[in-house]
Amino acid sequence: MTVEKIATPIVDVESMSRNAGRFVEEFGRAAAAYAKPFEAGKPDAGMADGVVEVVRTLGTVAERWFADPQKATEAQTLIGGQFLALWGSTLQRMQGETVTPVVLPDPRDKRFAAPEWSSNPMFDFLKQGYLITTRWAEILVDEAEGIDDHTRAKARFYVRQLASALSPSNFVLTNPELIRDTLRENGANLVRGMAMLAEDVEAGRGELRLRQTDPGRFEIGVNMASTPGEVIFRNDLIELIQYAPQTETVLKRPLLIVPPWINKFYILDLNKDKSFINWAVQQGLTVFVISWVNPDERHAGKDFESYMREGIFAALDTIEAATGERKVTAAGYCVGGTLLGVSLAYMAATGDDRIESATFLTTQVDFTHAGDLKVFVDEQQIQAVEASMQAKGYLDGSKMANAFNMLRPNDLIWPYVVNNYLKGKAPLPFDLLYWNSDATRMPAANHSFYLRNCYLENRLSRGEMRLGTVRLDLSQVTIPVFNLATREDHIAPALSVFEGCRSFGGPVDYVLAGSGHIAGVVNPPAKPKYQYWTGGPAQGDLADWIKAATEHPGSWWPYWFSWIEAQAPERVPAREPGGGALPSLAPAPGTYVRMKA
Repeated sequence: MTVEKIATPIVDVESMSRNAGRFVEEFGRAAAAYAKPFEAGKPDAGMADGVVEVVRTLGTVAERWFADPQKATEAQTLIGGQFLALWGSTLQRMQGETVTPVVLPDPRDKRFAAPEWSSNPMFDFLKQGYLITTRWAEILVDEAEGIDDHTRAKARFYVRQLASALSPSNFVLTNPELIRDTLRENGANLVRGMAMLAEDVEAGRGELRLRQTDPGRFEIGVNMASTPGEVIFRNDLIELIQYAPQTETVLKRPLLIVPPWINKFYILDLNKDKSFINWAVQQGLTVFVISWVNPDERHAGKDFESYMREGIFAALDTIEAATGERKVTAAGYCVGGTLLGVSLAYMAATGDDRIESATFLTTQVDFTHAGDLKVFVDEQQIQAVEASMQAKGYLDGSKMANAFNMLRPNDLIWPYVVNNYLKGKAPLPFDLLYWNSDATRMPAANHSFYLRNCYLENRLSRGEMRLGTVRLDLSQVTIPVFNLATREDHIAPALSVFEGCRSFGGPVDYVLAGSGHIAGVVNPPAKPKYQYWTGGPAQGDLADWIKAATEHPGSWWPYWFSWIEAQAPERVPAREPGGGALPSLAPAPGTYVRMKA
């Protein structure tokens, strides 16, 4: 058998040597940018804490296997047998025989799409050896005896990060595509890549700010967050935007949207084709949206109660002043929905009936089955986060952005590392990833309360959470609830949202959309990519609910609007922002959304 070789371009030695020198220069620039915080005496203590946590967790798993000689032998036999089979099949291929691979990658795994990963025995060996090793590590975690569920979940997460990082597709000398590109360009790709790496470390002030899109192609208020409206209220925490009507009449009852403060609100107003806000206005809703401030050290003491009073309650007061309407319908997205649920429980306890119905979009109020972010939450890790926040008064937005990226490293981290820094190609423009990288900070008091009361102690669903002297009980919330989950959500899993429905005391319409935490929500009727399921209340088991549910093609947005309209169908003449009572403070999308982390 002839071993397939990589097509080798003619190398220009002179160009290669010049590029090698330029590469070293750019590497020095990147190293200097990375070292700058250390020189200033400001190293990131969180990095050391993270390494300690990884070693402690994986060490616990290893201890369970190797403390028992029999278990250690089982572990070694498991991987040894597969590597013997791989060596044997590789030798057979070298002798011209056709053999069945010992292990195959997932068909959806794009890392090994190049034909050389299968046709060239050397690269095929690297690929299969990597897959054998990483799957062996996953088995060790899954089958380790005597470790608790949280430690096992953390170990799975850390193994996934290490496996993603150590893939042979991530290194020039072990990736046939990168070898071919580097030879063809005489190393110019690596020079461009190292220049981008230096820029991204400088932009992150000593930390890598991974670019996932071309930021120069997007501008807030121009081709993103461009639905017409006005800021009619501003305080330390929020700007309240009222959008200009696009219909002659509107539903009498206004809509207040409470977005998450861990991201910018314009995920719901990405562009004219993907804007939930613009679509809602076009249906005849008077739409108000909270735009949260990007907090700094001045906001360190702003806690959950502050976000309720200066956020939701301030917005309700402003809506009444602008429209004359005391009662509204409210919608909360992600952690904005959690805040809405907390506020509704507080309002029920204090006799405040200004919100007549609530919509929750991929929102958790019961954190028993919380998503992958729960691996970051235990007493030791929270104490480390709190210590970091105490020094600054806030959590850097990059920390949360990195955490979200780490949930899907093979999609959101390493493809961009390879494309940007090894292939030397700028990423393509992608509005969703531009929004994803537009990170916000989180005030120390608010974030600590959220981590402890929701993720760590799950107090809200148990009726144990308190704001001030008021105990919160979601069973006292009896207004109609529309509760949207998405089927592939790793942040607010469908099961978690389903179980959370039982916490409310009134009627709950549980709806399940296709795709994940973002794409399942931002699924416009004009260009729908996914379907949705309806089946009424969240009763029994989720699997049984899905079996009995009705699948609908297209977007869930029209179904939601019919739910809103059926509750309060009365219409009135369209309202202009401010209603003549409140002046415009700025055109939408306002000033807070433009504040960078």
